[in-house]
Amino acid sequence: MSTKQPVKDWATDFDHTDPAWNNDPYPIWDDLRKRCPMARSERFEDGAFFPSRYADVREISYDTEHFSSRRVIVREKKFNPVMPAPPITSDPPEHRPARMPLLPAFNPKAIEKLTPGTRALCNRLIDGVIDKGSCDAATDYAQHIPTRVIANMLGMDEEDGDRYRRWIKMALEEGIHDNSKVTESLKEMTIYFGQELAKRSDMPGDDLISFMRDQRVDGQPLPPEKIIGTLRLLLIAGIDTTWSAIGASLWHLAKNPQDTARLVAEPALMDTAVEELLRAYAPVTMAREVKKDVTINGCPMKAGAMVLLSFPAANRDPEMFPDADKVLLDRQENRHAAFGLGIHRCIGSNLARMELRVALEEWLKRIPQFRLENPAGVTWSEGTVRGPRTLRVVWK
Repeated sequence: MSTKQPVKDWATDFDHTDPAWNNDPYPIWDDLRKRCPMARSERFEDGAFFPSRYADVREISYDTEHFSSRRVIVREKKFNPVMPAPPITSDPPEHRPARMPLLPAFNPKAIEKLTPGTRALCNRLIDGVIDKGSCDAATDYAQHIPTRVIANMLGMDEEDGDRYRRWIKMALEEGIHDNSKVTESLKEMTIYFGQELAKRSDMPGDDLISFMRDQRVDGQPLPPEKIIGTLRLLLIAGIDTTWSAIGASLWHLAKNPQDTARLVAEPALMDTAVEELLRAYAPVTMAREVKKDVTINGCPMKAGAMVLLSFPAANRDPEMFPDADKVLLDRQENRHAAFGLGIHRCIGSNLARMELRVALEEWLKRIPQFRLENPAGVTWSEGTVRGPRTLRVVWK
């Protein structure tokens, strides 16, 4: 880990790995919107910008002429991935051919088939803690749901989820400060998926690895390296993001018993509530690299600089969302950016919504009243995906 100097001014020296940012970024973002909506920092190689307004985040997200997705995480030292993860690291015109083969596996009908198994999984997890009267809702519940769902989709053993969590921590948290951790995790994932792909070379299967093997673009099968890159993406983009959303939602409900009681009394409100919780606690911040000099909202950006593209900050912009800092479970107009904006909008949004909805529904059916054991004891992740990592709750 590097030795870091404390932030003196978020507008000119922001650090999204600073403990103050990790624990409670919302006041920081509110302040930046008022006095410097396009913050700048030289803590990261080539410099980085942080737009805090929805309009600016949206403009950058849609501008593929000036902004590239080849680097999607802001790190202390430049890291050009030798093993890209299409389609998230793809720019036009390569992006669309990389994205299209994945769409059938994540459409609403495909995800609906996973719902009964996800409900059963949630109840097995609750079975393991309910008689204790307390648990860590992050490590005992939220973190297991997307890891095991993805493992099942891949045709792998659910216990491989422990391996997935280690890779994700290396890539998304430790890797911000140490590029070797990113490389190590990518290499391990490459070996893992390469072996599984080889096992399926000449046998039929209905798992996601076999599905990718059987896809065709312009009549040609996908090269093994593109299949493996896409499978790595599914782990990195589809697990930590969802468990963070589940954990943050449970954290909110543990702190706000009136909202918990309302969802228990009005289960039909759940779909609307899920959208509001996604807006208020959107977990994902991506990045873009400036590939051509450009000016956004009066701020000139030079090619090579990075932009920290915070969908969570965009979702808290009061110019876009009235009472943006309030969680309104029945909010009707809610064009949030939790799943991103533009061509890279999350392919797995249907899956994430289902997992979050089912996780909350099953939890509230069996644990309708719960509270934080120690509010000061909640810890949050560091990096580009924000969610609780320690979340002790009690219900007895």
